[in-house]
Amino acid sequence: MRYISTRGTAPTLDFAEVTLAGLASDGGLYMPEHWPQFSSAEIAAMRGLPYAELAARVMQPFVGECLTPDRLRELCEQAYGRFAHSAVTPLKQLDESQWLLELFHGPTLAFKDVALQMLGLLFEEFLAREDGKLTIVGATSGDTGSAAIDAVAGLDRVEIFMLHPKGRVSDVQRRQMTTPSEANVHALSVTGHFDDCQARVKDMFNDFDFRDGVRLAGVNSINWARVLAQVVYYFTSAVALGAPHRKVSFTVPTGNFGDIFAGYIARKIGLPIDKLVVATNQNDILHRCLTTGKYIPDGVIPSISPSMDIQVSSNFERVLFDAY
Repeated sequence: MRYISTRGTAPTLDFAEVTLAGLASDGGLYMPEHWPQFSSAEIAAMRGLPYAELAARVMQPFVGECLTPDRLRELCEQAYGRFAHSAVTPLKQLDESQWLLELFHGPTLAFKDVALQMLGLLFEEFLAREDGKLTIVGATSGDTGSAAIDAVAGLDRVEIFMLHPKGRVSDVQRRQMTTPSEANVHALSVTGHFDDCQARVKDMFNDFDFRDGVRLAGVNSINWARVLAQVVYYFTSAVALGAPHRKVSFTVPTGNFGDIFAGYIARKIGLPIDKLVVATNQNDILHRCLTTGKYIPDGVIPSISPSMDIQVSSNFERVLFDAY
């Protein structure tokens, strides 16, 4: 599998290169050259598999020859072995037709553990092959930062700097980011909101001399490997509820559009998803865009859900690219 930038001028990369690169050199986001397809029989065969085994099957077509199936499965088992629930992302029934997908059983209690525990291992795996080092810079409204720091704290080949908006993250997540003692962890507060932090990260990636000098990589959902890891729980939940013989719809709280874009990917590669519902709070730019056709930022309003307090949803660019 090869990957191309949404903006068309960055080099075409393989999975390992995309994982280490994060943002494309032209400022775009990486996308696969084509969408692999899972047949109904392949999806039906996933029913009852352990989470790590199913994850390896879903991710393998996107990984290509960068990891053998056996090595990918080993990494998945290692990543999801730290979760507090044996199902990793269990379903809880609410009524006869509605289920809640629990994504909080990871080590930092954030849904982003599902992807970032895997991403940290991929960084270490690919860096070891070339005896290289990496500088991770990310923007966070709380959960990405604490989950990313937990995933890479203490790694020899990775230095991590996480920018968070001062006073706009939960106290628990602030402590998770600022109290680790590992020397490779750095948490930085920024006066402003999440979009200000994200803009500074993109500025760093677009300063090519700086980016190449410290070898920047990203852990936000601009990183393709992170979004790919999130595709897995759409498959596990849908299969548990009767896929491929039964369609399932998902309602997803949305900020940077990465989580629901993972659902979009799942549908593109064959999972029978009926509807993907974007749930927003008062920072409702995605609702306004999808109903009016106009994407106009209108200021960030702080809320008790800081991960949703975003006006510039990076992954929306990937959907526009795929649409056109």
